[in-house]
Amino acid sequence: MDQLTLHEKIGANYVLLELSGSLNAYTLTELQEKMNVYIMDSNVVLDMSLLTSIDSAGVGTILAGHNDGEEFGFKLFIMNPSDVARHALERTGFFELFHIIHSVTEVSGAQ
Repeated sequence: MDQLTLHEKIGANYVLLELSGSLNAYTLTELQEKMNVYIMDSNVVLDMSLLTSIDSAGVGTILAGHNDGEEFGFKLFIMNPSDVARHALERTGFFELFHIIHSVTEVSGAQ
């Protein structure tokens, strides 16, 4: 069975959520819950460099986090998406909508 491992770190003006494994309809609950809480008060950075797979439900969760961030005045950043993650986001046609970064230092100028 696929698993998603999630580690969180608190930064000066962001919460970093490091994701590894598979983000899909069966594994997204913890990520969804954490994003819902954090995006109301802070920028959220999703380190997606270790994602091995992502399905449409996973992409939908990320898109919902982006939209919630806009609503609350914060941003959802995607850091170093793996090739699999990048391809899944590009297939949606919304890739340009996401804030793609390479380091958490790029968050310092946000909000």
